[in-house]
Amino acid sequence: MNLFTDFEARIKTALEQIDLVREKRSELDFGRITVEPPRDASHGDVATNAAMVLAKPLGTNPRALADVIIAKLKEDADVADVSVAGPGFINIRLAVGYWQRLLASMIGAGTDYGRSTLGEGKKVNVEYVSANPTGPMHVGHCRGAVVGDALANLLAFAGYGVEKEYYINDAGSQIDVLARSVFLRYREALGEKIGEIPSGLYPGDYLVPVGQSLAADYGVRLHNMPEDQWMPIVKDRTIDAMMVMIREDLAALNVHHDVFFSERTLHANGAAAIRTAINDLTFKGYVYKGTLPPPKGQLPEDWEDREQTLFRSTEVGDDIDRPLIKSDGSYTYFAADVAYFKNKFDRGFDEMIYVLGADHGGYVKRLEAVARGVSDGKAKLTVLLCQLVKLYRNGEPVKMSKRSGDFVTLRDVVEEVGRDSVRFMMLYRKNSEPLDFDFAKVTEQSKDNPVFYVQYAHARCMSVFRQAREAFPDLDVSPENLAKTVAGIGDPAELQLVAKLAEFPRIVEAAAQSQEPHRVAFYLYDVASSFHAHWNKGKDQPELRFVNDKNRESSIARLGLVYAVASVLKSGLAITGTAAPDEMR
Repeated sequence: MNLFTDFEARIKTALEQIDLVREKRSELDFGRITVEPPRDASHGDVATNAAMVLAKPLGTNPRALADVIIAKLKEDADVADVSVAGPGFINIRLAVGYWQRLLASMIGAGTDYGRSTLGEGKKVNVEYVSANPTGPMHVGHCRGAVVGDALANLLAFAGYGVEKEYYINDAGSQIDVLARSVFLRYREALGEKIGEIPSGLYPGDYLVPVGQSLAADYGVRLHNMPEDQWMPIVKDRTIDAMMVMIREDLAALNVHHDVFFSERTLHANGAAAIRTAINDLTFKGYVYKGTLPPPKGQLPEDWEDREQTLFRSTEVGDDIDRPLIKSDGSYTYFAADVAYFKNKFDRGFDEMIYVLGADHGGYVKRLEAVARGVSDGKAKLTVLLCQLVKLYRNGEPVKMSKRSGDFVTLRDVVEEVGRDSVRFMMLYRKNSEPLDFDFAKVTEQSKDNPVFYVQYAHARCMSVFRQAREAFPDLDVSPENLAKTVAGIGDPAELQLVAKLAEFPRIVEAAAQSQEPHRVAFYLYDVASSFHAHWNKGKDQPELRFVNDKNRESSIARLGLVYAVASVLKSGLAITGTAAPDEMR
């Protein structure tokens, strides 16, 4: 049960019963009415702007209208008190019985509490990471991987049909460079002295095993072949090896994609997929032969004016038209982007989400233009940009990885601080803001370490159940039985905790709509804080303790509350891709 949608319905029903509203109902927009928690919890449990948004079209004063609405709301048995604040906000305080029934529904739903039908019938493709298969994942990929994965989890929890996708950039010039780098390692494996790795090739030690496997399988045969013969063999072997490594790196971070889409498939069969995509755009009138002005900052006399096949992307929101086919007849990288989007659209997705690094900001408008052109505006495309991550150890910048040679690998970070710490902290700041990641801070066992604080709250919940079994060995702690005992929950501090849990469905829907998974991480910290605070109250007030070996009834009632807290924490942590431990040492 969603408290806020429930009361939104009740408020609108109450409005329909007011004569003044009924008379002008056709002129009123109920869509502008919001129902949310008050900014100040002391004002009540639910706040609405109904009087403020309806007063003007009704030709009345907001506070006067609020008084009429309040009188109607007081007829609701679940409303304990209603008041008006400021220019006309209506604050509602709920009856204890309502909170108890809501708690019972939370217990009954378990880890399904908070699930939504918001995205029902909508298919969303979330593409994230999509790093070039040229080496191990580095920490720069880490944030996009976590944000994309958590967003996909969140959207699935909100009812969307979600597919997690990785686009393998395995058709560009960087793959030729990679293959030549591996061929050098292959020659090394044959016993050649290769000396220092030449500039322009990939120097990392991670290519050594690939060269060795080629030497073991082919001996000197590749060495005796011309480049056009060994190149495809080495490319295939290397891409496969890199993708095995990348998958392992991602798995270490608890990231698992549903689809790995190879760019090379777009170029297969004479680039059939690209040609089809361009033909479709041509049919729609978006393709023409022409020239482009010089890039910004380049003098006209330095610019070679060549006729190319262009996408008329300025007609669908882009800054400039984009080349599809170069003057030499080869396809541009952008042409592959068009074909790839068409492939997604043809697979039936209503929305495509791209999670990219901050350095891809220039791609946003052109991708949005592709979406409008290919889908005739039917599909939505969203680009989320992840800002940089800076690594520190006790405030000092972290040095580069020995394995990669020039960057800190994702695996380095996960192995040092643990998967859960990495994932949660990558979400504990909005993706559009830079993130400072300090190894020392994320391993602290304190309130200042959000992931520890939240996981510790779940572990504490589980410890309460262990205490209860020791005190009452025959206790039935099934959700069905716990839900029957909610009448024992009535202390204001307990009801505040229920109210915090009641926000979860609203948080899920708001975070899904705004595509901001960090909201879930922030909310989990708030739940943990409320739970730990209530736990501490029990130290000074024995009557508030979750388990009282002298009072079986109060213990089982509070176990229901603890079960609800644990369920929300577990669901929320699952959205973030983080474990909910039963104990922590």
